[in-house]
Amino acid sequence: MRTYKVLSALLGYPDQELIAAADAMRAVLAAEDRLPAASRAGVGRLIRRLETVEPLTLQEEYVALFDRGRSTSLHLFEHVHGESRDRGQAMVNLIEAYRAHGLDIAARELPDYLPLFLEFVSLVSAEEARATLGETAHILAALAIRLKRRESAYAAVFDALVRLTGDREAIASLTGIADASDGASDDAAALDAAWEEEPVTFGPGDAASSSCGTACGKWANVDFIATPAKQES
Repeated sequence: MRTYKVLSALLGYPDQELIAAADAMRAVLAAEDRLPAASRAGVGRLIRRLETVEPLTLQEEYVALFDRGRSTSLHLFEHVHGESRDRGQAMVNLIEAYRAHGLDIAARELPDYLPLFLEFVSLVSAEEARATLGETAHILAALAIRLKRRESAYAAVFDALVRLTGDREAIASLTGIADASDGASDDAAALDAAWEEEPVTFGPGDAASSSCGTACGKWANVDFIATPAKQES
C-alpha cells in the first residue's frame, strides 16, 4: 500500500527532494483513500507545512524532535529495549523479516528506523501490513501523544498509523491527551512495562509476497507511483 510509503517519507529528513514530492504524496493519499478523514486532513496539513515553511526551520525542528533524546526517537526498539542486550536480537529478527521479503538495507540506518520499517510494511499484503504494524501500535500511540503535547504537525502521521493498525486500545489512548502530564520520564517506564510481557517481535512472513530488490536506499520510499520491482529468480 503506497499510503505507507507516503507516511514513511514524511518521517524522513525534510530536504528539497521530499518537499518536491508534496503533490505526489497528496495524489497517493487521495487515490488510495485509506486514512480516516481527520487523519488525512492532519497529514495534509503537515504536507502543506513542508511547502510553506522555510526549509532550514523545518530541518531544525526535525532534528530537535527526532534526533535528540529518546522520548520521540524514530527507532522503535529504543522505546522497548533501550540499550539492553535484547535490542540486538530484536534487530537481527527484523533484518531477517526484511530479507524474507527481498528488502536489503542499503541505507545507513538501523533496521528499527521507523521510515524503513514502514517501507517494509508497504511491500507486504494489506492483512500482513496491518498485523505487522499492529505489533508497534502502543509505541506509535505514545509517540503520537508526545508529539501532540508539543503541538507538532508530525503527530498527524503517528495518529494515522495508529488508526491503520485497528488496535482499539491504542486508538482509545489517543483521547484525553490534554489531561496527561509530560513528566521528566516522558512515560518511558510505562512504555517498557506495557511491552514487557508482549515484546515486539518480527518474524519472516511469506517471502514470495513482494520484493524491493537490493537497492532500497534512503529515498526508495519517494517512488510512490512505481510498484516494487519483482525479485529475480
